[in-house]
Amino acid sequence: MQTYDFIVVGSGSAGSVVAERLSASGRFSVLVLEAGGSDRRFFVQMPLGYGKTFFDPAVNWNYKTEPDPGLAGNADHWPRGKLLGGSSSINAMVWIRGQREDFDSWRDAGNPGWGFDDLLPIFKAVEDNEAGADDWRGRAGPIHVTDNRRNVHPLCQRFLAAGKELGLPLNSDFNGAEQDGVGIYQITTKGGRRMSAARAFLRPAMKRPNVRVETGALATRVRFEGSRAVGVDYCKDGRPCSVGAAREVVLCAGSVNTPQLLQLSGVGPAPLLREFGIAVVHANDHVGANLQDHLGINYTYKATVPTLNQVLRPWWGKALVGMQYLLLRTGPLSMSMNQGGGFFRTDPGRERANMQLYFQAFSTVIPKTGERPILTPDPWPGFSIGLSNCRPTSRGSIMIRSGNPSAYPKIVANAFSTDEDVAEMLDAVKFLRRMAATRVLSEVIAEEVLPGPACRTDEELVLDFRRRSGTVYHPVSTCRMGPDPNTAVVDSRLKVHGLSGLRIVDASIFPGNVTGNTNAATMVTGWKGADLILADHR
Repeated sequence: MQTYDFIVVGSGSAGSVVAERLSASGRFSVLVLEAGGSDRRFFVQMPLGYGKTFFDPAVNWNYKTEPDPGLAGNADHWPRGKLLGGSSSINAMVWIRGQREDFDSWRDAGNPGWGFDDLLPIFKAVEDNEAGADDWRGRAGPIHVTDNRRNVHPLCQRFLAAGKELGLPLNSDFNGAEQDGVGIYQITTKGGRRMSAARAFLRPAMKRPNVRVETGALATRVRFEGSRAVGVDYCKDGRPCSVGAAREVVLCAGSVNTPQLLQLSGVGPAPLLREFGIAVVHANDHVGANLQDHLGINYTYKATVPTLNQVLRPWWGKALVGMQYLLLRTGPLSMSMNQGGGFFRTDPGRERANMQLYFQAFSTVIPKTGERPILTPDPWPGFSIGLSNCRPTSRGSIMIRSGNPSAYPKIVANAFSTDEDVAEMLDAVKFLRRMAATRVLSEVIAEEVLPGPACRTDEELVLDFRRRSGTVYHPVSTCRMGPDPNTAVVDSRLKVHGLSGLRIVDASIFPGNVTGNTNAATMVTGWKGADLILADHR
């Protein structure tokens, strides 16, 4: 059996960073196990092509939650990346760090080294921000961050003016001194191509002789000798394989697959493991528990002026933007669907923003089978304003439903399961209506399509957002970090409580969700986690 110094399970937003950092000195051998395949696919590399990957089983796990009472009984679709780069290869590319208070709360919960001032130097080191370096931004890192202010659709300016009319400040950098306000999103692209964790970190690392990446390799079990992790079993091309870890096994499989793999390996709630005949290596009820996620909804409008619908829907428009992209790597296909956005407080008395905004200069009310219809929008001019909650109080879980590693786990999201979450979302959708009623937006709105003017009362608004809301793909905290092994899975050095030779370095360790998109914080977790590992193996 071949042995490596480190085995990294998962090549996503954290795993790609971990593999690059652990292998950089050349001192250590690193094996990366990735269940999916290559990221070298046209619709992965083309930024707006992620509509094509939204249901594609070749690159997407395509998880579904259990039918959720909080979502009017709907089983929510959960896309997660199944390829090099993980979800950073199929996401919307918006680059948001989160608020200072998010990370300071991690530190104050007993996790030294995880406060905002501790992580800011890493955020800056990770990024190569087109807007330039300052006290908040970095300029020479591996992740190129594009400043899109010159390239967005003209309707974005009306969105910004509407926010200003409602008292929201214009914000040129949501990762700067303040997060509140409206502005244009920075995105992870470079030269018109997606800047995933694989492109930025893993691909350079793969050129090193001390790095091996196995694709199509589904990890089935972490192997233990007593309480020490010593290797990983995996399946490739239908064959069982085993590999040893001389130093550590590092789980970077994400908030769904990391708790699943731990449970399959005998680490998790003891009654659950015994139910499926899995020998208990270490009992911990919090493996797979404490699931947190952001939930979002769009309000959609028919417009009296042209939108991207008129460009992206007709064959001649597709041909034009296609040629623009192929020849110049510019135009709508080189950007995210979310061009503008921002953060606001549903109650002015709140200490900080609790809702995120998204502006899309096109509409996709009419569904298209097999894809998210970003590239085939509605046949009339339309646009959408979306929002998502930033720090919901609802909690769910991710637990195995059998001992079969190929069986998808049971995802119980428990969306809108607290009165607080329902109340703040009701306030938030009313804010969207006020935004649409501003002078600058109302003069280009022909009608509200979704939910429509018939939806008026609080009860109708709540029922509507239960029916139409869904994940915005930010699950975290299923193996959360904390000092107490009775309430957490890993300590502040990301070592699994009660075990040795095993760490978790991905978004599952977040003690709480961040205010905004999670990709940036996950990459920084990968960087920080690799530093902690290297410090223990000098």
